[in-house]
Amino acid sequence: MRDALVAAAFRLFLERGYEQTTVDDIVALAGVGRRSFFRYFPSKEDVVFPDHERCLADMTAFLAASGKEHEPVRRVCDAARLVLLMYAENPSFSVQRYRLTKQVPGLRAYELSVVWRYERALAEYLRGRFTGRPDGNLHADVIAAAVVAAHNNALRSWLRSAGQGDASTTVDHALGYVQSAFGAPPTAPTAPTAPTSTAATAATAGPAFPSLPMPPADEMPDDVVVVVSRRGAPLWRVVQEIETTLGRD
Repeated sequence: MRDALVAAAFRLFLERGYEQTTVDDIVALAGVGRRSFFRYFPSKEDVVFPDHERCLADMTAFLAASGKEHEPVRRVCDAARLVLLMYAENPSFSVQRYRLTKQVPGLRAYELSVVWRYERALAEYLRGRFTGRPDGNLHADVIAAAVVAAHNNALRSWLRSAGQGDASTTVDHALGYVQSAFGAPPTAPTAPTAPTSTAATAATAGPAFPSLPMPPADEMPDDVVVVVSRRGAPLWRVVQEIETTLGRD
C-alpha cells in the first residue's frame, strides 16, 4: 500500500503539479482512505521523500556498529554512500523527485531539513570519536559538513544528467577529496630518528587541520554556495537566500 500511495502521488504531481494535488486526490487514485495515507506519511511532503527515514535509520545503525578499528573519516564517507545507494536503487524515481523538488520551494526546504539530519548523524558519530581532542567538536562538525557537501555535489551532478553513468564513481571521486583532506594517511614503517625538542617539533609540525587539495580547473564545481544566516532564522528564509544567491534553480 505504501508503494501504491507513492506511485499515485507522483503520477498526480506530474500530471497536475504538486500544489494542485491534494491528499484526497492521492488516496482516491490509490483506492485507499485518508487514514491509510496518514498511517504511512505524516504529510504530503513526506510522500515525496518516502525512503529517507529508512536510510537515516540505516546510517545511524551503521555508525553505531563502528569499532575503534574503523578510521573515522572513512567511516562517515562510507555512511554517506548509503544515501547514494538509496538514490541509485531507483534512478527514474530519483530523477523525477529531483526535478519536482527544484520546482517547489516548500519541498526544497523540506529536503534541506532532511540533509541537516544526515549531517547531524555524521557529526554526532565524529564527536564521539574525537572526544578529548583539541577542537574535537569543531573538527567533527567541519568534516560532517564537508562529507555532505561533497556527496550532494556529486549526487546532484548525476541527477542533472538524468541518472546517466555510474553514480558511485562520481560520489567516490568527490568523497576522495574529503578523505585526503581530513582522513588519516596510510601508516608505513619508518626508520627510528633521534629525539627532537618540543620547540623544534612545533616548528616543523603541519597545521592542526590539513588543507583541502584543489581539484584541476576543469573539475572545479560551479554550483557551490556558502550561505551565512543568523541562528534561529526560519528555514524558508535560508532557502530564499540560497535561491536569490544562485539566481536559478
